[in-house]
Amino acid sequence: MKILLAAALASTLGASVAMAELPADIVKAGSIKVAIVPNYPPMEFKDPSTNTLTGFDVELGEALGRKLGIKIAWQETSFDQMMPAISTGRVDAILSGMTDVATRHDAATFVDYLRNGPLFFVQNSRATEFKDMAALCGKKVGASRRTNMPKLIEVWSNANCAAAPIVFVGTEGSADARTQLRQGRIDAAVQGGETLPYIMDLEPGVYLPVGGVFSTQFTGLALPVKETGLQQAMVQALDGLIADGTYKALLAKWKLTDYGVEKATINAGQ
Repeated sequence: MKILLAAALASTLGASVAMAELPADIVKAGSIKVAIVPNYPPMEFKDPSTNTLTGFDVELGEALGRKLGIKIAWQETSFDQMMPAISTGRVDAILSGMTDVATRHDAATFVDYLRNGPLFFVQNSRATEFKDMAALCGKKVGASRRTNMPKLIEVWSNANCAAAPIVFVGTEGSADARTQLRQGRIDAAVQGGETLPYIMDLEPGVYLPVGGVFSTQFTGLALPVKETGLQQAMVQALDGLIADGTYKALLAKWKLTDYGVEKATINAGQ
């Protein structure tokens, strides 16, 4: 048995929008269990002064919960455990800067809330060596091996560096890539364009982007494939936050305005 969302959502979205239904177990619990890996600022991280969760995803999740009238119960986990957790029902959702890619659609359905892409960057001290993206050809470039970055780098390299392809170096996340970059073990690194400005603010004068975003992708809230009611509820809630200005304010707060979407989409990633 399922119940209708609160009337407040109807007034926000307009009477013409049919109300979605939340799963009965979520309604009974009064909360949605959401997986998060708090190591990807400004999307999600621990406030160093309070050790509490913060970031764009955290504030967006809390806003979605308020719109739905449901508490968000954050479940900290590892990147490798997020998809198994949603497949086995240990969590109801993943909201942790996860890229929506087609290869993940068998395991989860994504409600997309950001449009972004990867950026190459180098140490600022080597700026004269990397005046454009062509200078990356033949160089050692690092990125998290657990993401789709390796494939995106390979595609770009194949298209632009036929004579001297990029030498990819897998890392244990974006923080490790930056460490290896500072140590000189790699020549350049790649991470999401939505996160690099925050890192550059924390470490002024250390990094320099090379070129622009070289592939368009979506970040999505991952939900169980069979929970169509929950998917539609999240779409309506996100569209409500876009309509009432909450989403725009959060984008501005976390310097993500360039990556906002006009409306929620489902499985837009390729």
